[in-house]
Amino acid sequence: MSEPTESFETVAGCKVHMLRGGRGSPLLFLHGGRGAGVWLPLFRTLSEHFDVIVPEHPGFGRSDTPEWLDNVGDLANFYHEFMDKLGLRNVNLVGTSLGGWIAADLAVRNCGPLRTLTLVAPAGIHVQGVPKGDLFLWTPEQFARNLFFDQALAETMLKQTPDDEERRRQAKNALALAKLGWQPRLYDPNLRKWLHRVSCPTLIIWGDNDKLIPPAYGPAFRDLIPGAKLEVLANCGHLPHVEKTSELVASITKFIAEVGQ
Repeated sequence: MSEPTESFETVAGCKVHMLRGGRGSPLLFLHGGRGAGVWLPLFRTLSEHFDVIVPEHPGFGRSDTPEWLDNVGDLANFYHEFMDKLGLRNVNLVGTSLGGWIAADLAVRNCGPLRTLTLVAPAGIHVQGVPKGDLFLWTPEQFARNLFFDQALAETMLKQTPDDEERRRQAKNALALAKLGWQPRLYDPNLRKWLHRVSCPTLIIWGDNDKLIPPAYGPAFRDLIPGAKLEVLANCGHLPHVEKTSELVASITKFIAEVGQ
């Protein structure tokens, strides 16, 4: 598989950084709060089956921070315009964490451009009596350890020494995440009321050891989206795309193939 192309697209007056690689039907991946500045092994593997498109959200990474960015709904509307600008149809939309929240909100508004929807440990709703972890209060070590079931991955993350450019990018991402998810914490009180509008085939994937958004949120999302399926990955934290890459790819590709039959 050749290396992905890197480009910038201007949509709704906002210049966004984008990675793209592979061939086949389009798969649009919406990243979580830590950003998506590199071509992860997940994308490399998915690009063997799909035309994988990974933008950095407005306000994150190398993308602009537009004046119009106030909430997740703004990003949902933005990605509708993004798909229009790139001429994307029959899109397999995959979103993780914050990106899953954006993807769900996008699908509530209009599933017309979508072929499938895959939500990986999405934020966006609140389950009474099941509190989320508060990533805004965690220390850096707590943050790393609470993201993973496999603590060797947490140790690797803690040993990394970012350069100045990466520090600036992380600070920018943290500011954007706080703006979008600070109050109320990582959810929109109105989203759950409208998830019944999601009309495309939907797969929800959760790690059984997620300490940020507990696994109990998986059945809640499943029950709010008509016909949605739920898969729970064993021995996995909040980042299945990092911790259980092969299992996640297998679930996504199988789901999309079954929809196409």
